[in-house]
Amino acid sequence: MARLRAAGCVFAEDEARLLIGSAPDPERLAEMVAERVRGVPLEHVVGWAEFCGIRIAIGPGVFVPRHRTELLVRLAATAIQDGRALVDLACGSGAIAAAVADRVPGLSVHAADIEPAAVEVARRNLAPIGGHVYAGDLFDALPESLRGRVDVLVANVPYVPSGAVGLLPPEARDYEPRRALDGGADGLDVLRRVAAGAPGWLRPGGTLLSEIGVDQIDPAKAALSSAGLAPDVVSDDDLDATVILGRR
Repeated sequence: MARLRAAGCVFAEDEARLLIGSAPDPERLAEMVAERVRGVPLEHVVGWAEFCGIRIAIGPGVFVPRHRTELLVRLAATAIQDGRALVDLACGSGAIAAAVADRVPGLSVHAADIEPAAVEVARRNLAPIGGHVYAGDLFDALPESLRGRVDVLVANVPYVPSGAVGLLPPEARDYEPRRALDGGADGLDVLRRVAAGAPGWLRPGGTLLSEIGVDQIDPAKAALSSAGLAPDVVSDDDLDATVILGRR
């Protein structure tokens, strides 16, 4: 605990407890503490993250789910009504799809990511619920059988402007894939691509959901409107989260 605190870990006591509980032997514990002291994200060190009350496997080079994304999960679960197909684009570990499926049993779950490490981990997380995980760039990865029948499309795509990536905490910028963080000049390049393609995959009445920054609301709404989706925005001050929704 003293080593963690000296390295700047704010929650050193809690982290020490997790490391001790995760290490199979003293030798591995020493290695794990050294990794954490070097700045490796705790979730990468222990191999999992707690998200929306469930344990999600995490591996090196995989985006770590954020607490604020619980708002996106809550809204996605609420949006699922008549249809039963959920697609999680840029899924990372598959945490969002797993959490939504935990709240809405019986879903047909599909997820995709361009990062090989993320695809491998997402398959581990979604296998217990029969989820399908595809490797590829956004919609290019999906099977044609899903076209026009997706009830809810979640796309927690990168939305940090390129110029601000360097301001992120070292745990993110040094250990997570840059293309999981960098959203282009204004942070919305990938969201625009998702919005443009979403109408062809959503069923009538289906919903697209994506997390954005509070300062991106107007251009994000314009992107969804240009694609023919009816936009809405929901924020949660306690989570410091903002989600844009677009209904077909």
